[in-house]
Amino acid sequence: MSKAFIAAVIQDSINCTGVAANQAAADLMDAIILELKREGGFTLPSFGTFTVRKTKARKALNPRTGEPVKVKAGKTVRFKASPNLKKAV
Repeated sequence: MSKAFIAAVIQDSINCTGVAANQAAADLMDAIILELKREGGFTLPSFGTFTVRKTKARKALNPRTGEPVKVKAGKTVRFKASPNLKKAV
């Protein structure tokens, strides 16, 4: 799924211009990102839950050279599908 796909669905659903649909899709994504930053999670009922998880610093290997590389601690987003979504798929 892409932003263009979401914009097309919005455009078909409410019969608006492509520019307005693209702006609505961008605003939706910005709102989700803001909620993830502020609350650390976001739930869409009947779809699933997005959560922000911290990752630890670790050592990894460079695939080209095989040399060890340090990877910094960071954050990642996880998704857990709802039972309704699992049944639908």
